[in-house]
Amino acid sequence: MEKIKYPSVCVVDTHATRPPVPPRLIQVRKKTGVAQILLYMLVSVALCGMVIEACFIYGLYQAEHTNSESISKLIGGADVTTPTKQPSYDILPSKPVAHLTDGQDLTHEKRKMAWSMNADPLLYEMTYEDKELKIQKEGYYYVYSKVFFSDSDTFQHRISMHTDRYRGNITLLQSRKYSSHSKKTQSNSYLGGVFHLYQNDGIFVDVSDTAKIVRHKPYENVFGAYMI
Repeated sequence: MEKIKYPSVCVVDTHATRPPVPPRLIQVRKKTGVAQILLYMLVSVALCGMVIEACFIYGLYQAEHTNSESISKLIGGADVTTPTKQPSYDILPSKPVAHLTDGQDLTHEKRKMAWSMNADPLLYEMTYEDKELKIQKEGYYYVYSKVFFSDSDTFQHRISMHTDRYRGNITLLQSRKYSSHSKKTQSNSYLGGVFHLYQNDGIFVDVSDTAKIVRHKPYENVFGAYMI
């Protein structure tokens, strides 16, 4: 007898899930395109910020440079009144102060010394007129001067004051240097002291002969004052 062949039975699991379908290439490309666009936007914003910051810094530099040139033109002469505040200083002093140096751009009188307005002078709430520092605020000031000179005899160095309250000039500080050598020698003289000064008082430096002043470097001859 022949055996009857029955077909094989297939069991179907109705709870089984379908295998995951791989993402389409188009979706991957879309995600990549969005990421690139966001990256480009971020880079563009950063570059724009750097450009704007650079332009802002350049504008500030140009404004400061223009102000400095304008001040230099206005104070080209040694005897011109200078502004009490110079915008070139980033930090302004808390009290009146002045510091002046010698310079090849000026000419001294026979005794009265002049001071350069082209050698970056420091002037705050004080003015420079007719070779004198003019006081704007009453108070106690430390006044000083240092000169470098050459002489074979006698040399005098003074800080004097001109005021409307008295006639003539008043000597505040003075030094005398005597030389026992027949040949010329070079030396320094320094004066400094505290004085009560009034508004519109003028202080200046005079010497026995300005022709004896050695003028190698501007900072070798200085003159200044500051409120204490």
